[in-house]
Amino acid sequence: MTFTPPTTPPADPEGESDAKADLLLPAPPAEQVLEGMAISRGIAIGTVYRHDSETVSVPEYRIAANRVPAEIQRFVDAVERTVWQVEQLRAKARDIKGPAGEEMGYLLEAYGQMLHGSRLVRGVIARVDDERLNAEAALRREIAEIARGFAAMEDSYLSARADDIRDIGHRLLRNLTGAPHRPFSVLPRRAVICADELTPADTALLDPDHVAGIATVLGGAESHTAIMARSLGLPAVLGVGDIMAEARPGATVIVDGGQGKVIVNPSPKTLALYRKKRADYLRQRRALARLRDVPAVTRDGSRIILQANVELPSEVASVLDSGAEGIGLLRSEFLYMNRPDIPGEDEQYTVLRDLVRAMEGRPVTIRTLDLGGDKLAGGLNIHPGPNPALGLRAVRLSLSHPELLRTQMRAILRVSAHGPVRILVPMVATVEEIRLVQAARDEAAETLRRRGVAIADPPPPLGVMIEVPGAALGADALAWHADFFSIGTNDLTQYTLAIDRADEAVAHLYNPLHPAVLRLIQFSAEAALRARIPVSLCGEVAGDPRFTALLTGLGIRDLSMSATNVAVVKQRVRTMDLMAATRRARVIMDQSDSARIVQLLDSFNAGEE
Repeated sequence: MTFTPPTTPPADPEGESDAKADLLLPAPPAEQVLEGMAISRGIAIGTVYRHDSETVSVPEYRIAANRVPAEIQRFVDAVERTVWQVEQLRAKARDIKGPAGEEMGYLLEAYGQMLHGSRLVRGVIARVDDERLNAEAALRREIAEIARGFAAMEDSYLSARADDIRDIGHRLLRNLTGAPHRPFSVLPRRAVICADELTPADTALLDPDHVAGIATVLGGAESHTAIMARSLGLPAVLGVGDIMAEARPGATVIVDGGQGKVIVNPSPKTLALYRKKRADYLRQRRALARLRDVPAVTRDGSRIILQANVELPSEVASVLDSGAEGIGLLRSEFLYMNRPDIPGEDEQYTVLRDLVRAMEGRPVTIRTLDLGGDKLAGGLNIHPGPNPALGLRAVRLSLSHPELLRTQMRAILRVSAHGPVRILVPMVATVEEIRLVQAARDEAAETLRRRGVAIADPPPPLGVMIEVPGAALGADALAWHADFFSIGTNDLTQYTLAIDRADEAVAHLYNPLHPAVLRLIQFSAEAALRARIPVSLCGEVAGDPRFTALLTGLGIRDLSMSATNVAVVKQRVRTMDLMAATRRARVIMDQSDSARIVQLLDSFNAGEE
């Protein structure tokens, strides 16, 4: 006898069966909103791919005196294996097109230099020899000491070089211990890479066709990994403390690289919202791209110059693509980092010449060396003082090593024969400092003329970077000795408010709209206008369209920013009336309360007069 089920279920007026069934089903995971540093704009919606950091167990023990030569040889063998691996990576990097490939090549070249008689290699050998430590422990101690020196530096780009030291050290440790290296497995469609940390090499080899975005626990805005993410156009948020605890493999995740948010297990409502945001962002990016060759002119006909800040030569392609009118700040520190020696005049000239030529006649402002008290600057052997931010750095360092300054000046002067160049001197506080740098420039020019070397005639203009309160308050005197000003609002804000943005305990107090900071910007701009010299601004606020009306209203007509921000600032310029912005800036400068300043600025940006 067969049983025929009824065509309709039995009555269940109380819904008990459904309730029991619901109890058996697992509850959907709750939405988690995590926050970090906004590194690379864009919105990614994809699937979590966990890239768990490889840990290498590092033993520590003493070795017998007669074992020291063998231990040193074991380390040397590991260095040679690492050199071979880096060369293999360089060969792969040649196949990567565009800025990401150039950045990867530069990074791996630096890694190669770190493995050839560098402070790192010499330091490990010395520790094995002097302290009779095993090679792994000696390497770990040397990495920690060198990384501390970098991390203590005020300049965020230079402090981020600690990541490079740790990465090459990790490669050496793997070769010393024989630990295997696990590359990325097969990625799911639209993978969002979640990791404690991504090395720059890992980031460079990610394929944007398969990877949607990046979220990591560690990393900074000026790290090579951040630069690579921006070059690849991958939305990225770094410094997301809970990402590895909350992100399960295969879960849906959203990365908002503009707001610094990562949303794990988004609700249907959130998912729909961010799909719309992503479509809007892509539409806006296409619209902004059409502004590339359009001049930055306000509605009432005032021209604003928009230039780009550049850390590395590999960024030039991005600068040209952005429509920037030139390089308003080229940081020259990349020439000196990750190497055991100091670059000579010819090497500096060759690198800078190629960069200036690549800019195809657009102006390039080269900032002289802005290293802090760093032990890694080749043969300088400088030790950081008790407070590196206030110690021997920038122009003070250059003036304390005259030949270092003269060499850099000769290289820049030679480059000036290949395109429009300006020289920018960082952290100037006194008239005497700019006079001494002028003397060094003039001496270098005379030396080159005697050699018969071509340089620009007249020599490149020499500018002062206004980034300490003393320079801003003494701007009238400096303006009569400088050819131009460039206001660096990042350091100016930090020094004015005595706030370290890297210190989480006080970072929330960092405020470029503080009345004191705005007055120093105003003093500097007005001093330049009275002396009839150009004035530009190259801090982070230059690339934020929220500040565009205020800065131009204060008389600044030249803004330099990350290349990725040029289009959005240009869009703001073209929708703005400069006379109205000037009137609002005057009202703002009469205020003593930051909250009122924010209100006045935001209401103007919203179209409220």
